Amino acid sequence: TTETARLARRAAELGWDDAVALAWGGFALAYVVHDVEVAAALIDRALQLNPNLAEAWHFSGWVRIYLGEPETATEHLTHAMRLSPLDPLTFVAQMAMAFAYFFAGRYDDASSWAEKALATSPPGLRERPVYHPALLIAAASNSLAGRLEEASKAIARLRQLNPTPHISNLKKQVPLRRPEDLARYAEGLRRAGLSD
Repeated sequence: TTETARLARRAAELGWDDAVALAWGGFALAYVVHDVEVAAALIDRALQLNPNLAEAWHFSGWVRIYLGEPETATEHLTHAMRLSPLDPLTFVAQMAMAFAYFFAGRYDDASSWAEKALATSPPGLRERPVYHPALLIAAASNSLAGRLEEASKAIARLRQLNPTPHISNLKKQVPLRRPEDLARYAEGLRRAGLSD
C-alpha cells in the first residue's frame, strides 16, 4: 500500500498534464490506498485535460460510488461506456453500474447490471478475484430486491471460487465513505447467506 501510494503520487506529479497518468494514479490511490478524496481530484483533473478519455470517466464512476454519489457515478459510467462501447473490460463498468444503482436504492436495476457484468465477463477472468465483486453485488442486490434464491446462487458460486468469503472483509475491499453504504451492502450479503 505504501509503495502504491508513493508511485501513484509520483505519477500524478510527473504527469500533471497527462490525463492517462492522472486517471490511473488516481484510481490506484482510491482502490489500493483508499485515499478517495485525492483520487477524485486527480481524476477530475484528468477529465479536464481530456474529456474523451473513457477510462477516466470509468474511474470517476467508481470514485463517486466510494464517495457516496451514486447518481453522479451512473452518469459518469454511462458516458464511459458510450465513449468506448467495444472495451473488452466493459463488464467492469457494468459491475460499477450495479454498485451505483445498489447504493441509490434501485435494487432491480442493480441486479440487472450485475447480471450483465456476469454474462459479459471474459471466460478467463471468471475464476479470478476481479470477478468476485460482480457476484457479491448480484447477491446483495437480489437479496434486497426480495429474490433470495438468485442471491443464494450468487453466494454459492462465490464460495466455489473463494471458500472463505466474509462480510468482515468488505471494509478492506471497498473504500466506501458513508457508513450507511457499508451497512446496506453488509445487510444485503447477510440476507443472501454470507457469514460475518
